[in-house]
Amino acid sequence: MKLEFKTKYIVSILIGLFIIILDFIIFKGTRWFQPLFGIGLFIIISPFWLDILKENKRQAEIEFKFLEFVRALVETIKSGVPIPKAIIHVSTADYGDLSPYVKKLAYQIEWGMPLREALQTFARDTNNRVIIRSISIVMEAERSGGNISEVLSAVTASILQIKKIKDERKSNTYSQMVQGYFIFFVFIVIMLVLQLYLMPQLGDISGTIAIGVSGGFEAYVEGQEPPQNESLNFDSIFLYLILIQAFFAGIMIGKFAEGELKRGLKHSVIVMIVSYLIITTIRGI
Repeated sequence: MKLEFKTKYIVSILIGLFIIILDFIIFKGTRWFQPLFGIGLFIIISPFWLDILKENKRQAEIEFKFLEFVRALVETIKSGVPIPKAIIHVSTADYGDLSPYVKKLAYQIEWGMPLREALQTFARDTNNRVIIRSISIVMEAERSGGNISEVLSAVTASILQIKKIKDERKSNTYSQMVQGYFIFFVFIVIMLVLQLYLMPQLGDISGTIAIGVSGGFEAYVEGQEPPQNESLNFDSIFLYLILIQAFFAGIMIGKFAEGELKRGLKHSVIVMIVSYLIITTIRGI
């Protein structure tokens, strides 16, 4: 999918950079440094992310309206109207986001463009895989002298069946998607408990044992102070671990829910941002 660079992208980048710079100047070293840094990054990427979601939704509507367009076209062709005139006739209906492409197809046919070239342009302009595949099938049928109305009916039935299977899979996997989110946030809670409570106590216990074992030997060394308890800083390790887990958890949620790994990127963005803000805010570092 191709995104045009818009003015709102520049505005969001400037606002996000302003927050990040202000964060480094004012809040560096405080508990609000990392949460504000995450908010700044989110503001930078949010317009791109929202436009991708909007485009995915628009493509889904285009696929649905394409079915209505093909149905109307088949009924008109069966009544004895030639395909070019049938396309011009059905183009007057409202097909939502598909309407501009249908009207452009009708105008090109009216201007004398060959049907094959006009349909190829139509498929290319929509940039939709289902439409491109369907038009290529129709073109092959037209080239081999097949019945176009029957081919269009078969294509419509095939698209409907695929859409039905996708909808059934989405409804069946919805509970799994919810479970995936629930399990991930339970994982965050466990990591927070481990980081904030268990690790400090283990560090204190290990330090006390080290002092007790070495204290008997050091008692003979005059003027030597007992060793200090040095605790490892696991903050970065835990944060990176959670972000990596969030990325792959989102990918798998998208795969189960929508059948494509790339669709899982939106889930990855959600869980990564939410987990980052939760960890950095509660941890207070």
